[in-house]
Amino acid sequence: MAVGQPLLGRAVDRRGQPRVMTAAALLSAAGFGLLAVTGPRPLPLAVAAVVLAGLATPPLEGGLRALWPSVLRHEEQVQKAYALDAAAQEVLFTIGPLLVTLAVAAASEAAAVVLTGLLGVAGTLVVVSSGPSRSWRAPAREAHWLGALRSRGLAVLLGACLFIGIALGAFSLAAVAYGDAHGGDAATAYVLAANGAGALAGGLGYGARVWAGVPERRLRLLSLGLAACYPPLLLVPALGWMLPLAALSGFFLAPTLACGFLVVDRHAPAGTVTEAFSWVVTAIGVGAALGTALAGLVTQHGGSAAGFAVSAVSGPVAALVLLLTSRILTIPNLETRSEKDRNGGVEPRFSTTHQA
Repeated sequence: MAVGQPLLGRAVDRRGQPRVMTAAALLSAAGFGLLAVTGPRPLPLAVAAVVLAGLATPPLEGGLRALWPSVLRHEEQVQKAYALDAAAQEVLFTIGPLLVTLAVAAASEAAAVVLTGLLGVAGTLVVVSSGPSRSWRAPAREAHWLGALRSRGLAVLLGACLFIGIALGAFSLAAVAYGDAHGGDAATAYVLAANGAGALAGGLGYGARVWAGVPERRLRLLSLGLAACYPPLLLVPALGWMLPLAALSGFFLAPTLACGFLVVDRHAPAGTVTEAFSWVVTAIGVGAALGTALAGLVTQHGGSAAGFAVSAVSGPVAALVLLLTSRILTIPNLETRSEKDRNGGVEPRFSTTHQA
């Protein structure tokens, strides 16, 4: 998935959403179907099925975020949309595992795998059948092998997102270790749910008002808030106290991501916005995998506190990346701005997409 998202995002920017996303969703569903039929044996075939399912996962997140500036014409509206987007993710992250658990309990593991593939196809069809998706076209792009990555501002954001992903992955693993020591699976579920509820509340609160000033500066402040909310987890208190700390650690997550989405839209080179958003998904996903692996190693020796320490370090590092590179983020790339202006006369430093 980490490899496929940017490549498919680039294809969407070039060929539009319906054709690329529909084909990708069907291929991904085929991978899930193959895995459901074969199971874990033979291992090479199972691995191939998983790789296909992940590699072909349609870039729905990047595609949806690319649509907002073309559907909503005012930056304040786009800010709210990104906030609701980030908050809705927290709901999905809670509902998704629950649906899988119910499918396994009601039928089998294979049924849960098939359900995952079918839901992916259904969600994709809902998006690509909409008017905005069918009419959306990215502006003309400069031929460059780096694509969206030629933007220094985007590279900075990806670095910060990588460490945010590490913090998220470490938190999830540490929550499991905490649950093992404080009541089992139920305690783990409560901690994760509290974290999701905190992120949901933060996202809704952030989207409820109009924010003045440039989003790059606001992103630095929000990242500092996110960084400050992880260290209290090191106290590892009893469950009754851990739940509000878990909620606090998630409170700045959705606002930080929502503001980051707006900054991505401002810094992505013309014609690369879906690819740019897909790189954000990849950076967070790779970071989460690294954070999970690292937390898994340290919790074996230091328990859940050691796992939470990974988050407590990674969060501030993400903020530090943004602080040390503030000049890159606050000075827009002049070539990018001129390209955007030529492709529709849009307001500088906002709106990289247009309807056909």
